[in-house]
Amino acid sequence: MINKILLLFLGVFITTGEVSDEKEKLENINSAEMLLGEFTQADLEKPPYSRWFTPGYENYNPKEEAVETIKENIGDYEILLFMGTWCGDSRYEVPKFFKLLDVVDFDKENLTSIAVNYAKKAPGDLDEKYNIHRVPTIIFMKDGEEIDRFVEYSIESLEEDIAKIVKGEEYTDPYSK
Repeated sequence: MINKILLLFLGVFITTGEVSDEKEKLENINSAEMLLGEFTQADLEKPPYSRWFTPGYENYNPKEEAVETIKENIGDYEILLFMGTWCGDSRYEVPKFFKLLDVVDFDKENLTSIAVNYAKKAPGDLDEKYNIHRVPTIIFMKDGEEIDRFVEYSIESLEEDIAKIVKGEEYTDPYSK
């Protein structure tokens, strides 16, 4: 009887250890595929991110009227982008956002891109300073002051929402009061 209990105990102990090892391996794989902190477009153009970034970038064709509005008005802005490489909304909107910046010849010296973890935290305190609760969040600033922000998904389309923001028109993101 004691031998059966001992064997049962050892079987559970060994199985539990194997499951823990597998879970740890999966967490390490996920962490390895998660950018954290400042990054550039070039980082997203490399594997493993390129598998979702490249098609999203290449297949996006912004509306010309919105592009013209953005091109005329975006030069005075600094932009702060928060995203998660693990986040479906970020994977959808961020490739389009980078394409849009390229199409309007935005000076990327005025762009700071920050990748956050699952808790929407990044190294430093910028996520707290800018009250980041959803990603992607794209903050448009002038002279160090926030003018407006795009949060998680578009109201009309990415380019039309951004056109309203940079033109100074009334814009309310999906989570504003």
